[in-house]
Amino acid sequence: MSKGILVVVSGFSGAGKGTVMKRLLEKYDDYALSISVTTRNPRPGEEDGREYFFRKREEFEKLIQEDALIEYAQYVENYYGTPRSYVEEQLQAGRNVILEIEIQGAMKVKKKIPEALLVFVTPPTVEELERRLRDRGTETAQVIADRLARAGEEAKGMDQYDYILVNDTVEECVDHLHQIIVSEHSRASRNTEFIADIQQQTRAFQK
Repeated sequence: MSKGILVVVSGFSGAGKGTVMKRLLEKYDDYALSISVTTRNPRPGEEDGREYFFRKREEFEKLIQEDALIEYAQYVENYYGTPRSYVEEQLQAGRNVILEIEIQGAMKVKKKIPEALLVFVTPPTVEELERRLRDRGTETAQVIADRLARAGEEAKGMDQYDYILVNDTVEECVDHLHQIIVSEHSRASRNTEFIADIQQQTRAFQK
């Protein structure tokens, strides 16, 4: 059984990352969504251990000290982080772990785990991004303006990712992401043991 791949997914607020990830897990096997730890309060309907592990600031800072997080970042006055043990267990079990995090955290993961696959999700146009944010009907005009301003900052880091995934229609986007991950499993750099084994076996035939 081959080890899973850690897939780091970032994107603009309103790009539809959450919808794409949810559908990917429904449609295909061998995926696990990494659950982040956060100090923010649960929103209505959210449960501890499902959407997030909700922890107090002191508890989160203890995890930092114990090096129990792959990455962590502070965003809008709260901490968000990725628990190392859960991710490693899933990868060893052969599952591809999807880690949906901000660009700041993604760069930390890339530095710490160079073999991680980085994917950036974006709508086809900025106009479409603005429309999706307005259609949510949950944010004030000021919050939407703040999110679009943040998108301008995040866009500067798009070229640091391995793949750009355009979310035009959810089904196509999900299938495309799955194809990317399947292809990555065949990358030579991810199959060094297999290559070494074949090389060893074929030495017998060399003259």
